[in-house]
Amino acid sequence: MAARELGLFNIVRKGEDYLIKIEDKDGETTQFIADYDALDLIAEAIEEALNSDEEEALEVDEDEEIEE
Repeated sequence: MAARELGLFNIVRKGEDYLIKIEDKDGETTQFIADYDALDLIAEAIEEALNSDEEEALEVDEDEEIEE
């Protein structure tokens, strides 16, 4: 199965749990129910991914700097 491009990501509190709605660019939607612990694991995974790419994302491109 090929990866689809993310179109929408939404989290809404539903009682004691959370409803996670993920929609791709074509409008196909998938929904998940997650408890606090599952949502915390998702947040940690996102933070790890961003932290591992942070230096590269914030790096200034020398060619771009010269043009400015």
